[in-house]
Amino acid sequence: MTQNTLIQRSLARVWHPCTQMHDHASGELPLIAIVRAEGAWLEDAGGKRYLDAVSSWWTNLWGHRHPDIVAALKNQLDTLDHVIFAGFTHEPAVQLAEQLCARSGLDRCFFTDNGSSAVEAALKMSFHYWQNVGKPAKRKFVALTNSYHGETLGALAVGGPSMYRDTYAPLLLEPMFAPSPDCYERGPGESWEDHTRRAFSHLQLLLEQHAHEISAIIIEPLVQCAGGMRMYHPIYLTLLRQACDHFGVHLIADEIAVGFGRTGSFFACEQAPPASYGKGLPGGITPDFMCLSKGITGGTLPLAVVLAREHIYQAFYADYAAHKAFLHSHSYTGNPLACRVALASLELFGEGNALAANRLMAQHLWKQTHSLRSHPHVAEVRQTGMILAVEMVQRTGSKTPYPASERRGLIAYRHALSKGVVLRPLGNVLYLMPPYVLTLKEAEMLCEVLCEAVDVATRGAP
Repeated sequence: MTQNTLIQRSLARVWHPCTQMHDHASGELPLIAIVRAEGAWLEDAGGKRYLDAVSSWWTNLWGHRHPDIVAALKNQLDTLDHVIFAGFTHEPAVQLAEQLCARSGLDRCFFTDNGSSAVEAALKMSFHYWQNVGKPAKRKFVALTNSYHGETLGALAVGGPSMYRDTYAPLLLEPMFAPSPDCYERGPGESWEDHTRRAFSHLQLLLEQHAHEISAIIIEPLVQCAGGMRMYHPIYLTLLRQACDHFGVHLIADEIAVGFGRTGSFFACEQAPPASYGKGLPGGITPDFMCLSKGITGGTLPLAVVLAREHIYQAFYADYAAHKAFLHSHSYTGNPLACRVALASLELFGEGNALAANRLMAQHLWKQTHSLRSHPHVAEVRQTGMILAVEMVQRTGSKTPYPASERRGLIAYRHALSKGVVLRPLGNVLYLMPPYVLTLKEAEMLCEVLCEAVDVATRGAP
């Protein structure tokens, strides 16, 4: 099967995600037929290789077809492929729940299929909890502007970017939005921490006025990924946990994209500083709900979970006649194959101290992109752990963005593809979120192509 034949067959029948299909058909955005993958590399039907700089939509942790994960999948397939999870259980799901609870500090694990469905379940759990404990007025949700939590209607409703939600606004519940602590918006000379604290004051006021009707606040800890890889200081997490405790509001941490080592710690919530600096207290916060997906299986199979506190679980635990059960389900809930590869992925964190290795690689990526920090059309190069983002602008002093119609990100994407690197942009933001198995040589190639792509995309700009 040739590359062109497979592409034409796809164009004839497949509707691809997050894409204007006319771009593919016209050649504006080339469709690529991938036939195999290994490590950090993808290979198309014509034999060309591409370095997967975005971990196949942020899912792949250990490289494609990691031998330990492949072996675990094959072994599980020999014994149990799938079984209904209502009324049944199995070792891979139980073991995975135990390990995730131990790592997160939470107590119960509810399995779902994907990130959006995990967010849906968490929102429903929070709302239902307050119904079960006799506080039905607490039915509203708070989210941050520029946040993104998925595409199903509940998850979409608590997302901020208008490009995703505006068309569907008549179908959506109406949350309250607090200003994002996004540090790209900080004032001249303002520190990340000062800006983040200032942004939190708006949420504090919202809670003071509306806590009686708020069910939960949902956030992406440290990095608002789909909103342009915008980042903020971890003090926000500490302040938010304190406020949620004080006002009696649930905290939902959407770690779907940032969990499993992406930010430099296993979970991003671990980076919250102690409530009082300088006293030797341990840092980190524990949310009331934590949503996980993407990297949970190392990018091998779909799986998601919602982790919750024990007292929340107990609010649903009653005689059948009380009608308090959480009647939410998915056909492939707790799929044994997905749970087994998730366990194999977790095991890899203990081999060779992966988080420490990631921190060294993050430093290398930062050094290799030093030239972009003085680029005339780069307003900011920002980094949190293994996530590095480059904000291309028309004028740096005023941070004037390029008109969306110029599609500068697409220009950069096409150049990178020509050089054998996948750099799928977020508007005019280019970013790196590579697999953890990246070698120093591959990292240097990645950063070189990134710098070239910025030059090409901003060429001819005023």
